[in-house]
Amino acid sequence: MKIKNRIAIQFTMMVAVILLLFSVAIYTVSSRYRQEEFYDRLKSKARTTCRLLVKVNGIDKNLLRVIDQNTLTEMLDEKVLIFNSENELIYSSVDDKMISYHANLLAEVRQKKEIEFLQGESETIGILYDEGDEPLVVLASAFDKFGKSKLQNLLQTLAWGLTGGICLTVILGIYFAGNSLRPISRINEQVSLITAQNLDKKLDEGNRKDEIAQLAINFNTVLYRLHKAFEQQKSFVSHASHELRTPLAALKSEVQLGQRFTLGNPELTEVFDNLFSDTERLISITNNLLFLARSVENMGNIKTSQVRIEDISFLAKEELLAAHPDYKIIIDYDTIPENENDTVIQANEELLKRVLLNLMDNACKYSADHTAKLFIAADSKQCIVKVTDHGIGISADDLPFIFDPFYRSAHSSEVPGFGIGLSICQRIVDLHHGTLSVTSQLSHGSTFTLQLRHI
Repeated sequence: MKIKNRIAIQFTMMVAVILLLFSVAIYTVSSRYRQEEFYDRLKSKARTTCRLLVKVNGIDKNLLRVIDQNTLTEMLDEKVLIFNSENELIYSSVDDKMISYHANLLAEVRQKKEIEFLQGESETIGILYDEGDEPLVVLASAFDKFGKSKLQNLLQTLAWGLTGGICLTVILGIYFAGNSLRPISRINEQVSLITAQNLDKKLDEGNRKDEIAQLAINFNTVLYRLHKAFEQQKSFVSHASHELRTPLAALKSEVQLGQRFTLGNPELTEVFDNLFSDTERLISITNNLLFLARSVENMGNIKTSQVRIEDISFLAKEELLAAHPDYKIIIDYDTIPENENDTVIQANEELLKRVLLNLMDNACKYSADHTAKLFIAADSKQCIVKVTDHGIGISADDLPFIFDPFYRSAHSSEVPGFGIGLSICQRIVDLHHGTLSVTSQLSHGSTFTLQLRHI
């Protein structure tokens, strides 16, 4: 899950919990206030009825009942019951309803002087009225239709408010999380464009004050150190290879001179032949290392021109056959291009020739029949060259590493080589913004596929 979504979810959950607690608190306080206010009304009604019954001379029960039923403060399903000290009902505000009560309830009212309780859906209050000649127990009950209706409306309002608040929080959370993390997204985009070839590129450091800006500053510092280390490494390889060429050339000359004095001495001849072979290997390794180092230095500065892939393929074939007459190389079209320009590419002729020469040399070198086949094809965007052989092949374990410098698989150790050729090919193809891939099966051969954009 992306950080933006995680922040939005966490922010939404936090706000939802706060809104839920706030809504519950409001509803609970409102419900308690409604209940207390309604019980106060019932208490006032009960005391008023008792006061009229006890203190007003000449009022009878029927008249008091009429007053109760027509008062402005009449409540729904209102009932008032008054009991004397003998638990006898001396007044009831209703005649058409069954009234039930328990002696224990009246005793509890006398003991506590005031109690509140629910009786079904009605709220009931019991008080002890002792302002007359004898203490009276009054039970008053009613249903708070208006108060509960307001409470229900409040509940619906809070529910809709909670739902709307959560939805709004989700939208705002996603927006603000995305807005807050946008600088990190920009840093990710910039970092994804940085490769070993452009380590000198810097990230946008923004205002250089907040944490994200500090992250960019620190990353630029790391990039600078990496760039410096790479430059030192390239400089060392380049200078070391260059400095080795002169003594190696002198050594080769000395060995060749010494070979002239070994004629007639088989043992010395064998020694000098081995020296010459080893010197050639050292010179080859040095030249390849120098090429690798300089190819990195000249990344993006190579001179290119429009060349035809068939011409470069035949030039590489001629050069390879001149050095190895026993090799056999077949060049053909895999599919004949519909347009003659489909095989014309923008490239450096010498470098691209070196790629094809190395691929064909490997195909012949690792095949028992010393045969390589090169097939040319093209599509709407790319020119495709496939070099195939029926040689020893490459194991699946070795395939991910064959383009690494100096890497050689275990089963190819008997064939002369340094493990640099394919690395050079990969570097040249990268310079031309192309791709080089391989498919292989052990003991059945390999196919290297070169893809370059045509004009």
